[in-house]
Amino acid sequence: MRAGGSRFLSVVSVEQKYGGHAKQVGMAAMSGVEGAFQGRFVIVVDDDIDPSDENDVLWALATRCDPATAILVVDGWWSTGMDPLISPEKRAKGDMTNSRALLLAVRPWYWRKQFPMVNRPSKEIKARVKGKWPGLFAKL
Repeated sequence: MRAGGSRFLSVVSVEQKYGGHAKQVGMAAMSGVEGAFQGRFVIVVDDDIDPSDENDVLWALATRCDPATAILVVDGWWSTGMDPLISPEKRAKGDMTNSRALLLAVRPWYWRKQFPMVNRPSKEIKARVKGKWPGLFAKL
């Protein structure tokens, strides 16, 4: 398992072993001190995605996250007074909790074998192209 992100956004890469595994990993990432204190979003991606590469993560979100079935929003999580989204009303009551979103940007477990194959260049091919034409593909 690999991870990337920041205080408000965490990205975790997982090799799914069974149905529900990605969701369990996401909930665990939300629950640990690093993810729980002032966290907002956790994105779980498959192990073929580099969680520290925002382009990879956005690609996984766009191609593997079904908004109707793969986004879970939960409320009442531990936060801090430094959280800019704690409302004045909640602050006055001492309620330093927020909501979290878990985004599952993974191949759906029960039909993962029928999921379309990845159709993009490998890191090796990208490096060769960038080496051959560095001026044309500076951000590749």
